[in-house]
Amino acid sequence: MTTSIKKIFLASPHFAVFGASKDRTKFGTKILNWYKERSFDVTPVHPKESELEGIATLDSITKLPSPTKTSISIITPPKVTLSILEQAKDLSIPAIWIQPGAEDDVVIDYIKQNGLSERVIYGGACLLVEGDDIVRSNASLL
Repeated sequence: MTTSIKKIFLASPHFAVFGASKDRTKFGTKILNWYKERSFDVTPVHPKESELEGIATLDSITKLPSPTKTSISIITPPKVTLSILEQAKDLSIPAIWIQPGAEDDVVIDYIKQNGLSERVIYGGACLLVEGDDIVRSNASLL
């Protein structure tokens, strides 16, 4: 099941990244740049910064212009991840990739108890490790 979620995730027309910052050594910023380097339509979401890596930010998930067509990457502490998941559920975000370290037992329980297992990737490898292979696999289906 996880493989099909990953393919759906990377087939989205829009992406949002939660957890990017001005610090280029942090994984949130590395993931933002992964999308940018591959010319994906990506928007960082950050409560304080107005731009990251030359891309205008949004200050909230609720500001996403097309939430039902946007996959989101989450690279935040688990407590923040839980809040993002709650809002993502309400906005019908189609696919969510929680990067390693951004989840804990409370987050995993929330995913399972709220029927999000079909839409959320967690507990596995990082987008930076698997992303290019998934993109190639999706391209071969066209």
